[in-house]
Amino acid sequence: MKKKIKVGLVGASGRMGQEIVKVLKKTPSVELHLAICRQSSLAEFAYTCAEPSCAEAKDVDLWIDFSSPELLQKLLAVAVKHKAPVVSGTTGLGTKQLAALKKSAKSIPVLWASNMSLGVAVLTEAMRVFARIRQFDFQIEEFHHRRKIDSPSGTAKTLQQELEAIVGRNIPAPLSIRGGGIFGIHKIHAMSEDEIVVFEHTALNRTVFASGAVEAAKWLFVKKKGLYCMRDVLYSETK
Repeated sequence: MKKKIKVGLVGASGRMGQEIVKVLKKTPSVELHLAICRQSSLAEFAYTCAEPSCAEAKDVDLWIDFSSPELLQKLLAVAVKHKAPVVSGTTGLGTKQLAALKKSAKSIPVLWASNMSLGVAVLTEAMRVFARIRQFDFQIEEFHHRRKIDSPSGTAKTLQQELEAIVGRNIPAPLSIRGGGIFGIHKIHAMSEDEIVVFEHTALNRTVFASGAVEAAKWLFVKKKGLYCMRDVLYSETK
């Protein structure tokens, strides 16, 4: 019988963590081994700890992280120590965390994305066609639930960076709208005097992000050290 991948989940009791647990329980190739959260225990996991630097971390084959920038930085140090790949969707990263991602990727496989949706990865790829109309005006617009802290969202920032690289110039900052229970809507407007093109992605639930994270984890588990993104999961020649 093929050995199951022992997964460590950081932020296991959070909204995204709970969704990932549901997806992992339906994935035959994985085993819910270690939960990192403030709760004393989670029944689905063999072990629950408050910090990644616990004794049980040595047996984790792969980490999935949806926590905080500070906790991600601690996790990367543990993952490098035990040579375990890391998939992270934690946003709001500062220069220290970004540097830690790059440094860790020199020793282990690391995949970080501001949005784990496979659809957003396709949207990012589709934006490349805007190079053909780079003279248009562009504007990114994003909508999220009222509880979302970062504004603009990490996804909007990533789309902005990608789009500016594609059209070769700075574009206006993303417009952010917060309200209700919106899971996530991202729009890219390309506008001229005569026509408008709009690319849009709408997340209907949190499961789309959890499913993408687990798909990325299965893909990353067999990869060599390096820093990867969701585009690699879909478009890498070595998929």
